[in-house]
Amino acid sequence: MKPQEILEGKSSQWIFGYGSLVWKPDFVYQRRQIGYVEGYKRRFWHGDDFYRGDKKNPGRVVTLIEDQEACTWGVAYEVTDAEINEAFQYLNVREVVLGGYITKTVEFIPQEKGKDSHPAIVYIATANSPTYLGPASHQEIADKIVACRGKTGHNMEYLFRLADFMRLSCPEVEDEHLFSIEAAVLNVYHNCAVQNSLLSKSV
Repeated sequence: MKPQEILEGKSSQWIFGYGSLVWKPDFVYQRRQIGYVEGYKRRFWHGDDFYRGDKKNPGRVVTLIEDQEACTWGVAYEVTDAEINEAFQYLNVREVVLGGYITKTVEFIPQEKGKDSHPAIVYIATANSPTYLGPASHQEIADKIVACRGKTGHNMEYLFRLADFMRLSCPEVEDEHLFSIEAAVLNVYHNCAVQNSLLSKSV
């Protein structure tokens, strides 16, 4: 479904972010809620050849994979009135044109007690996207992340910011996929640093 079809006649809309949107929405919003969606798991299975990689060496970024027993934590942003069109025009370029994502509507459940769940639009990359990379081991994903850099920075920064968000905002949640890849990246980076240090001393 296209964003304009979802937005028709609406004066308020929620957008759910589970990747870079959790720390860098870059659009005007009225409210922000931490929470989760059910029926999806977050995976570093999508390729990024612009923001965190390039055409020759695409980085690894997250998408959502359907899994009825899983849930994914992130941030929902409410945009209203004139902000809606501006937000989605921006996100269409950021997530669809450059990112290879499509839009879906999900039910967002706020972390704060007493707050009702509500629909939210989410951007998901599917296997049909030309930049989709698919499953890989944690080590393979880590090796790719350490090696990649794009227009907005290193692929490692993307990973670390997402892991920091989870620890600070959802400390009770154990995201095994995310934290295992983070640990593997830190191990690769440490080993590279040690190797470079040894090489520099031997010259």
